[in-house]
Amino acid sequence: MHDVNGPVIAEFRANRGRVGGWFADARLLLLTTTGARTGARRTVPLGYLPDGDGRVLVIGSAGGAPRDPAWAHNLRANPRATVESGGLTYEVTAVELIGAERDAAFARAAEADPGWAAYQERAGRTLPVFALEMLPGPPAGSPAEVLRAVHEVFRRELELIRGEATAGGPTIGAQLRINCLTLCAGLGNHHAGEDEVLFPHLADRFPEAEPLIARLRADHERTAALVADLRAALDGEPADVVAEVDRLSAELLRHLADEEAWLLPLLE
Repeated sequence: MHDVNGPVIAEFRANRGRVGGWFADARLLLLTTTGARTGARRTVPLGYLPDGDGRVLVIGSAGGAPRDPAWAHNLRANPRATVESGGLTYEVTAVELIGAERDAAFARAAEADPGWAAYQERAGRTLPVFALEMLPGPPAGSPAEVLRAVHEVFRRELELIRGEATAGGPTIGAQLRINCLTLCAGLGNHHAGEDEVLFPHLADRFPEAEPLIARLRADHERTAALVADLRAALDGEPADVVAEVDRLSAELLRHLADEEAWLLPLLE
């Protein structure tokens, strides 16, 4: 049988989560589950939806097939799984959403992308929705590798949110709102971790880097103000969101480049 997922997985891993073709403008992750019957580890590329910092949703569409995909059966048997998102690799536990929670999540997905509703109609079944919740502990990789990977996630998410806000309708959709709030929360938590853990550690080991670290801390304060402006824009029009994403992008992309230039030599 031809492995249609193999080339996508290889391209994903070679390009830190960026792929071409049908998935070029999609949120994509790699999910590795344990086979319910075989116990073998299986990896599949899946579209996902942000659902808060450290939590994403995946939908068992199987391209509109009449049966749930194998990965859904695997998660029901063994909820522990591995996610690759951009260059990050981390462990998750899966929770299948049921009832009103499932229906609300699916409605958000279908509002943002009608293709989900089309898959469900074609399948003739209720598509399962799973929340993948990040388990405690650092992502896999060295500190330098993790820093690069986290930065790439933020760069990619800014691109996607801007595209979604630009292509959306006259109002802010429910899923777009969650995408923005998830980005805001993720940035806040990432910068808090740097301020409280990484920067003191580096300042202790490399006292000569203290002026650079002070500049990065000031960047965090400016970014926090821009994040607050983006949150406020969610009560306005999509054009307001685009404008605030552009402002945040300009500041954050410069900051990420500075961090990589200044911190990676120390971390490596």
